[in-house]
Amino acid sequence: MNIPVLEDLGDLTNKNVLVRSDLNVPLEYDSDGNATIGDVFRIQASLPTIEWLVDRGAKVTVCSHLGRPKGKVVEKYSMRPVREYIEARLPEVTVMENLRFNPGEEANDPAFVAQLIVGQDAYVDDAFGASHRAHASIVGPPRFLPSAAGRLLAREYQVLSGLLEGPKRPFVAIIGGAKVSDKLALLEAMVNKVDKLLIGGAMAYTFMAAQGHEVGESLFEADRIDSCRRILASGANVLVPVDSMVLAASEKFGRGVSGSAAVAKRGDIPAGFRGLDIGPETIAIFEAALVGAKTILWNGPMGVFEDARFGTGTFSIARAVADSDAFSVVGGGDSAAAIAEAGLASSISHLSTGGGASLELLEKGDLPGLAALRGAPRSAG
Repeated sequence: MNIPVLEDLGDLTNKNVLVRSDLNVPLEYDSDGNATIGDVFRIQASLPTIEWLVDRGAKVTVCSHLGRPKGKVVEKYSMRPVREYIEARLPEVTVMENLRFNPGEEANDPAFVAQLIVGQDAYVDDAFGASHRAHASIVGPPRFLPSAAGRLLAREYQVLSGLLEGPKRPFVAIIGGAKVSDKLALLEAMVNKVDKLLIGGAMAYTFMAAQGHEVGESLFEADRIDSCRRILASGANVLVPVDSMVLAASEKFGRGVSGSAAVAKRGDIPAGFRGLDIGPETIAIFEAALVGAKTILWNGPMGVFEDARFGTGTFSIARAVADSDAFSVVGGGDSAAAIAEAGLASSISHLSTGGGASLELLEKGDLPGLAALRGAPRSAG
């Protein structure tokens, strides 16, 4: 790899090490406003780096953002629950308060960088999910301190850059989500790198419209139809849904909502209906497209899987990816949540912790946080 790793820091005995982790976990609140951690996945993913440093005698200070307090102290975004979780397991570790309580974090203010690195001998970036941001805690410390990628960041970089440089083939990408505009750069970056590109989620309806289909009241982006046509005309093997699970546009949908059953519609979606999941024919086509794959990338759900009526597509694809012998990479919060909900996480080769960071690395091949590490001073020992 062309970024420094933990071993490059040298002897860390009694050295002060600042670790930037991604501890932006979901919080749940009781009636009194007390917060508890809803999902410890990101914390657990950060612990190997912290433990490695502690085991080598380093004095570790961990910093992270949590939520979007926008430069102000917002009590509900306090790091207290995270601090208690980590310090119960590693009492010798210090966890700072939310970086984004200070406006200097997102502004990449040199004064805030100076404040962060006071008394520190080295810096470790293990916050892959934030490394696409040129924020103070990401790009600032490597200008002044010997720096390295933590275990999580190094693994994410190794896996995702490997998809760009030399994936085993056939390489199949499954891209879903709400909007083509959110994934357009990824689609354009991947369309000529993969052997098959499977399109699902609400963004599929813009592709269907580009094919000349009626999409009823489904979410689609008229200003992206030409972009979809270019991708479809690229000569790549792009698979678009042939049927959809639809619901009358007048009816509600979402988590915990019940009502009329979903109806499968092939081809055009009639006026007054909206598509909310891929249909059974499409599921079969997509499952067949995964047979024999050696590498699979999945980013984005196939439908509104939070509503049980429209979860079949997403969970069918989740099982197909998990059952495959391919090296599988799942990125994006919703895709990872579906894998976890289905109890399939252990069957995925790499479950990425970064949503936007994964997308940007696949689109551009680099991130501000990675570039900063390459320019950092070397050994602290």
